[in-house]
Amino acid sequence: MYSKELVGASTVPIILSVLSRGDNYGYAIIKEVLKFSGGQLDWSEPMLYPVLHRLEKKSLIQSEWRIVEGSRKRKYYSITNAGKEALNDKKEEWISMIQVFNQLWNLNPSQS
Repeated sequence: MYSKELVGASTVPIILSVLSRGDNYGYAIIKEVLKFSGGQLDWSEPMLYPVLHRLEKKSLIQSEWRIVEGSRKRKYYSITNAGKEALNDKKEEWISMIQVFNQLWNLNPSQS
């Protein structure tokens, strides 16, 4: 299981990454994260929605209510251009950090 600190630090880039794959609603985002994490990240709605609201306030995502045939009304979230730029910045940060750990832990000895 992941530490609370690591989950907190990775939440925004994970949400932006999921939304970069297409519009989605809260519960579906939770299920996507669970799937991509191999069951390791089991987020709850009370954890997710405050983050979605913060991202929307920062204009990194936007939302709209939709009625999908055979379903109830759902709030769908989509990534904005500013969100795509933020995601690219986050990717660079995480890739750089992964490279640091790879070198520190000798996980990629060919770069030593």
